Amino acid sequence: MNDEYGSPFSSRYGSSEMRALWSDERRRKLWRRIWVALAEAQRESGLVTAEQAADLRAHAEEINIPRALEIEKEIGHDVMAEVRTYAEQCPKGGGIIHWGATSADITDNADVLRQREALALTLDRLGKLLLAFATRIEQTRDLPCMAYTHLQPAEPTTFGYRLAVYAQDLLTHYESLKALRANLRGKGLKGAVGTQASYGEILAGTPLSPGELESKVMSALGLPAFAIATQTYPRVQDYTLLAALSGLAASLHKFAFDLRIMQSAGFGEAAEPSGEKQVGSSAMPFKRNPVNAEKICSLARYIAALPQVAWGNAAESLLERTLDDSANRRTILPEAFIAMDEILITAKRIVEGMRIDEGACARNFEKYGPFAATERVLMAAVKAGGDRQRLHERLREHSLKAWEAIRADKPNPLANLIAADQQFLHYLQPNRLKVLMEAREYVGTAKERAGLAAVTIRQTIKM
Repeated sequence: MNDEYGSPFSSRYGSSEMRALWSDERRRKLWRRIWVALAEAQRESGLVTAEQAADLRAHAEEINIPRALEIEKEIGHDVMAEVRTYAEQCPKGGGIIHWGATSADITDNADVLRQREALALTLDRLGKLLLAFATRIEQTRDLPCMAYTHLQPAEPTTFGYRLAVYAQDLLTHYESLKALRANLRGKGLKGAVGTQASYGEILAGTPLSPGELESKVMSALGLPAFAIATQTYPRVQDYTLLAALSGLAASLHKFAFDLRIMQSAGFGEAAEPSGEKQVGSSAMPFKRNPVNAEKICSLARYIAALPQVAWGNAAESLLERTLDDSANRRTILPEAFIAMDEILITAKRIVEGMRIDEGACARNFEKYGPFAATERVLMAAVKAGGDRQRLHERLREHSLKAWEAIRADKPNPLANLIAADQQFLHYLQPNRLKVLMEAREYVGTAKERAGLAAVTIRQTIKM
């Protein structure tokens, strides 16, 4: 409805696949899947007939949200509203739905099932982004460019090595998220305060113990359970999950922020892809703004704020549980994943289509490269017998003059100043000085290690 507030996470951001995972319909289907698994286990114990369990199975996909919302409006309880809706559809099995369970036995396990599905999709997107990085690293591992510390020209690096820095962080997140997903736990079936008292009561005299019933249900769901839980699974798990997503958001923010700098006037070495008809500004038609990188930074900043809410949910869940986590968990979990989904989709599009301006890299090298080469000159002159402190001061004096020329929009004269300085010519031949002042090859092992980073990504991401 366009006359009421609609969340941008419902339509603007994320993929249809990720939004579907967090839809109300998907949530209710998972609830029903758990009720069916519970009924099947109860059938094995003799509490439920095969006919009743089959009835639940037959109607598990028949979600009727309008009817459930109608009942919820009357009774004020979303889980019981779904139970009654489901029961209306199941003439034979409706009476045994939710037998022995408390709401969190259903909702908590369903929440973790959705988290696992969402993490699988997130890992798939992150893996594809890493492979895109590997390709661009391989393409640019030999492309020299200036590196910057404190946003000031420093020494040379290669563009591929710079990309490898981002990729290495992302690969670490990839491996951490895989491990986190493998270790997610559901609540299991433990009843109102975690003691399984209700299940013990209904299972008395049957072949199954509460633990065996729980094991059968969780096995059917393919979800391990915490050994100890209260009315809910430990909420610190939510914090751990959101903190991991926040860490990934931080690394993607750095990449996007750096790209915004590289695209800015004065750098110009790289830019995000831009559509032929893309509008940069409503007032300034000439603008080509880094809107996609800025979107990444905006959504990453939002994800970074969510772990604090989850921290409160974990730290302030008093005794066996309080309900003050319920409302915010309806938003922080889906929105963290949907925002991350949008970030990863956007980042992959940027990396694949990123425009790398080799001419700008060369111009920046011509302007700032000579400063970086002074370290080579100093080391060589000292090795030839020169006084390091005295020669360092001479280089500083020449560098200050060169900076003044650059500020006056003149070519960098540093190489010529050093080449004419007798204090350096006393130790180094003119041809040797000329070679030393060429900074393009002063990139150490950057090329080799960037290439190795790409190989490591391809070996890790099997797609």
